[in-house]
Amino acid sequence: MPENTNNRQRTRRKAQAPIDNNYGHLQPQAVDIEKVVLGALMIDKDAFTVISEIVHPETFYDPRHQKIYQAIQTLNMSDRPVDIMTVTEELRKEGTLEEIGGPGYIVELSSHVASSAHIEYHAHILQQKYLARQLIQFASMIETDAFDETADIDELMQKAEGRLFEISQTNMAQDYQQIDPIVDEAQRILREASKTSGLTGVASGFTELDKITAGWQPSDLVIIAGRPAMGKTSFALSIAKNIAVDNRVPVAFFSLEMNNVQLVDRIISNVCSIPGNKILNGDLTQDEWERLDSNIGRLKGAPLYVDDTPGMSVFELRTKARRLVREHQVKIIMIDYLQLMNANGMRFNSRQEEVSTISRSLKGLAKELNIPILALSQLNRTVEQREGPDGKRPQLSDLRESGAIEQDADMVLFVHRPEYYRIFQNEKGEDMHGMAQIIIAKHRKGATADVTLKFIKEYTEFANPDDDDFTQTINESSDDGGFLGGEIMGSKMNGDVPPLPDGDLPEGDGSPF
Repeated sequence: MPENTNNRQRTRRKAQAPIDNNYGHLQPQAVDIEKVVLGALMIDKDAFTVISEIVHPETFYDPRHQKIYQAIQTLNMSDRPVDIMTVTEELRKEGTLEEIGGPGYIVELSSHVASSAHIEYHAHILQQKYLARQLIQFASMIETDAFDETADIDELMQKAEGRLFEISQTNMAQDYQQIDPIVDEAQRILREASKTSGLTGVASGFTELDKITAGWQPSDLVIIAGRPAMGKTSFALSIAKNIAVDNRVPVAFFSLEMNNVQLVDRIISNVCSIPGNKILNGDLTQDEWERLDSNIGRLKGAPLYVDDTPGMSVFELRTKARRLVREHQVKIIMIDYLQLMNANGMRFNSRQEEVSTISRSLKGLAKELNIPILALSQLNRTVEQREGPDGKRPQLSDLRESGAIEQDADMVLFVHRPEYYRIFQNEKGEDMHGMAQIIIAKHRKGATADVTLKFIKEYTEFANPDDDDFTQTINESSDDGGFLGGEIMGSKMNGDVPPLPDGDLPEGDGSPF
């Protein structure tokens, strides 16, 4: 057989060989449907309203169609009519008419469409194709980075999680709802509140605070802010103890500042009425050992879940929070503190932008899980620079790094201890030794107010000022020479106590550890 014949047969066999579907894939697309959607938009003035939240210029695969949709979008946003002539003129003004194929292509798009009856269905198809293209691009990026042996895998995972979060947020749509089922749910909550002394949320354990807030409400983002040494962490841990230990309601506590043992040490000090420095050095009296043994059982089995992952990203928090709610029925999440979080995997021009994204993400997570999220936040140094008693009182403008925190929060509370600034009387003339003010500066669902609580730095504890069950005095002749602190809450022993020493309180929240 001649050589050329053999070559032709081999070529024919190669041509008939099956195509390997693992290579040469076309990007997900529906160009014909893109034409139908654009045509419908030019014959029906109301069509754009139907799909404007579903479709964006980048949703289209064909670059020409992206430019045409952009022109239609511009016309609609400026309340101008949309038809063949106005779209053509807008493209001419933008200098892109010839790039899309001239006026003839615009006429062609509208000539094959009779109505816009199915435009929403078609728009959803385009959205799905666009999402598929984004996921392919995302997977390709992760695959390329994963093959890089110099890449840090932990950073790569956070980058992947951040990018996936961006994709999901961009394509997430919330549909409207008729009011009847919402009215029924509001009535149900109202009836439940009437049976529980007005509480519709998770009780904080602080009487006056709960009267104002009706408890921590589902889907709320609550910011607890203050300067260093005010006792933000102690306040949050007191709330966690009241909810999880005393009432057995599941709580998740994410600590980005302290490790798990330090957190539990604080709770042990609180529950067992043992000063924090003694929890650290183990120098307990016989009486304190007995208190430890008799009270430590209250902590065992408490539905309190603690995570001390340092530098946690908001995306990692989201993953863990979903699992905690699903597997352990957690009813409230607490974060100490917001400025130590990051949004790795996303690009920002400034730290303020990143904090804004974290704040919005926390609010979105609270709504998604339908539980309250309490996030601690730092204040800037403006408080320290202001003069006078009123000047030391924190304000919303003092929130550190981002105004978005104030905007996103449903409630903003400030932890303020006037005695730290040597202010021993409030505006009503009341004694503020050993007292703290919880200032409700923003309350989207109710009134703003000040709530006064007792703060016992030895036990890192906040308590109701008139709760006799917590009040004690310690005998001066006890083996350890007595406790510091005036009236001390947390135990039921009686005796005398030396007064609080004057002078600056220690750093941190004023506790011994």
